[in-house]
Amino acid sequence: MERVDRCVVLVDAGYLLGAAASLLAGEPSRSRITVDHAALIQGLRERAEADTQQPLLRIYWFDGAPDRVPQPEHRRLRVMSRVTVRLGALTRSDGRWAQKGVDAAMHAELTELARNRACSDVVLVTGDGDLLPGLMSAKEHGVAVHLWAVQAADGDYNQSEDLVAEADERRVLDRAWITRAVRAKDLAGLCSPPPVPRPDIAAILSAPLPEAALAEAARNGAAAPADDDREAVPVPAPTTPGGKSVPTPKDLAGALRAPAPHTGQHTAAATTPAPASALRWSSDKGWIDRAGPLGEPAETASLPTLAQLTSAEQRWADREEDITTVGGDPFEVGQVFARRWMERLPETAHLQKLATMYPRIPHRIDGELLRYAARFGLLAHKDDQIDEHDRYAIRAGFWREIDVRAAAEHVAAVPAAAPGTAPGDLTAPLTPAAE
Repeated sequence: MERVDRCVVLVDAGYLLGAAASLLAGEPSRSRITVDHAALIQGLRERAEADTQQPLLRIYWFDGAPDRVPQPEHRRLRVMSRVTVRLGALTRSDGRWAQKGVDAAMHAELTELARNRACSDVVLVTGDGDLLPGLMSAKEHGVAVHLWAVQAADGDYNQSEDLVAEADERRVLDRAWITRAVRAKDLAGLCSPPPVPRPDIAAILSAPLPEAALAEAARNGAAAPADDDREAVPVPAPTTPGGKSVPTPKDLAGALRAPAPHTGQHTAAATTPAPASALRWSSDKGWIDRAGPLGEPAETASLPTLAQLTSAEQRWADREEDITTVGGDPFEVGQVFARRWMERLPETAHLQKLATMYPRIPHRIDGELLRYAARFGLLAHKDDQIDEHDRYAIRAGFWREIDVRAAAEHVAAVPAAAPGTAPGDLTAPLTPAAE
């Protein structure tokens, strides 16, 4: 059988992306980097063809996935030209994730390609010495083996010494080459404020509500009782961090039959049992009237979810866009979700209503947003929970897109500013008042 003069690239994604994360972010966690897979594949192809002087047959991408279920990045990769994805298992031991079966799959593919004389040159992007027998077998079948390394963060080797010694040709993918397709996430800037001046999202979500802060200040400012009067002071009911008394089960049951608070009189109407969904207790807001369906506040119950606004055809198109276009960066994911939601709204009043709720995304929409983000592998290496920085980035991206569109809608609704009005004043109504 005559050997075909062409090259094949075998990529150990765990090595390539882990080493790139170490180089750019200081630790081998792939969650610390953002990858442009299209640019990375194109760079691998051009470099392989230049180094081997042979046309590319195929790039094999070997990676691990929980239960071998393709993650969003794998779905994007396997629809690219000349790319084949091979998945091993991703298992967790002692709190750390580890690939299983990837080395064996690479070894099998390498030896099969060499035995069948499917190529003249093989490029290996790996550092694991377990692939040494496969490399030696390929050489015995007359295949030239090119071993590529990612520049090590500490300037030393990040590959098996035996693997390096046996390779026919060796190359290093340096920082300049890596950064064409990979960049470190700027965790410090994930929650940067949108164009409309607003406080930092993380600070807002962690701060008490103004009402709770006032209650706390009132408590702290109250004079302590004198020693002689202490026996007369009743024992206070347990309170929440916001300062409100926590109702007992008896209180919760009795609230449904309590007299109307504004009259204080016991009437037939006042003692009529309220629906089970009429009231709920909030640790920061106290008793809340459940005006909307399923106990939702009326101001959020009227906002449609993205699922309610999406047709079957649009759902298919969204899936295609997620696979081929959306990179999976948390900030970008929030922007994509917000853009789709806004584009499908039947009326702009919904957008203006949502803009006044900043920074708290309504619960139904927020849950849908985080479930959408989970499809991009943001859960894979974080104990099945989205990392705190990623959650802030997802929501920051969501609000950034909402702000831009809401500001544009507001400016379009105002034909011309009054004389002497500064341009920034046009967006002032979009900034909600303090709660």
